[in-house]
Amino acid sequence: MSKKSFRIALAVVVGSLLIVGIVALYYVNKVRSYPTERKAGTGAEVLVAIEPGMNFPAIAERLHQKGVVDEPRWFRLYAMHRGVTTKVRVGEYKLKDNMTPEEVLDTLIAGVKDVLVDVKIPEGLNMLEAFDLVAKAGVCPRNKLEAAARDPKVLARLGLEGPTADGYLFPETYKLKVPSTAEEVLGKMVQQHRIVWEKVQRQHGAEIGKLKEKMGWSDRDIITMASIVEKEAVVDRERSTIAQVFINRLSDPAFKPKLLQTDPTIRYGCEVTPDKEKSEGCKKWDPTQRLRRAQLDDKDNPYNTYTHEGLPPGPICSPGEESLVATVTPDGSSYLYFVAKDDKSHAFARTVAEHERNVQNYLKLNR
Repeated sequence: MSKKSFRIALAVVVGSLLIVGIVALYYVNKVRSYPTERKAGTGAEVLVAIEPGMNFPAIAERLHQKGVVDEPRWFRLYAMHRGVTTKVRVGEYKLKDNMTPEEVLDTLIAGVKDVLVDVKIPEGLNMLEAFDLVAKAGVCPRNKLEAAARDPKVLARLGLEGPTADGYLFPETYKLKVPSTAEEVLGKMVQQHRIVWEKVQRQHGAEIGKLKEKMGWSDRDIITMASIVEKEAVVDRERSTIAQVFINRLSDPAFKPKLLQTDPTIRYGCEVTPDKEKSEGCKKWDPTQRLRRAQLDDKDNPYNTYTHEGLPPGPICSPGEESLVATVTPDGSSYLYFVAKDDKSHAFARTVAEHERNVQNYLKLNR
């Protein structure tokens, strides 16, 4: 090799090393300075939601899209260097558009301070009515709650039978985190139902055993009946009598056909059934009005206890403890009918003739 060629080759090597050195120095300085480099911004507040299941690349990209970090790849490398890519907590963060990467990452690791709200779920609500209250409190959107309450996989994880979570969303005042996932909300309510139902079983095990043997009922059947008692009873002292009336209608050999004939079941079938599955009778009904003949005679509504014998397909609301207890401890009376009076209590009857007299008296009082 000539001296000239050697000098050229040496110059190329030296130049390459110099370039490598400059690049290496840049990256070393970048690694050192990146965490504390303040992003250009005005200090404007930016809301960024970190959702369950998001991996760190997705988190970095969301921060970039929201204008919180400029270089999502560097942000990922920085988090990897700190070993915290799996420690970011779910929540809605209030960040600023001029934070340093270090400040952003520290905030995501610290997490959002839980905001808790009290949500009161009264007795006797169906699941959609309960979800309205949860959504109004800002905990979780109603559509997500309803979707979860109809999702077979979610129901299986919660250990629930039937096509929905109705009947198992126990009426109680809950402290719920804002925001919460739909399954978290359902889980709390179902767990409270289990706590109360297990208590009722401990205290009334013998009565429950006799009722199951007499009626051939499962736990779900008892809860279904309790939900009907919850919707019909206004005066507490009447709960066990109302439960007995319905049990008599289903168990008395002389009472045929074995129709419960209770309006709340029809309303439930019309209100909670998805629109695409609603019967024609339900489609004609205005929920702000009383039930009409089209609803009372509707055989396509499976919850119509005027046209279908026995219990409806499932609970029509979530019963409270009093209705659960009343259902498993009916009062032993022989009544088969009742009609509501002005004070929301009921007039009970053993025969059709007696019932018709009560109905006429009730009508006279309301003329």
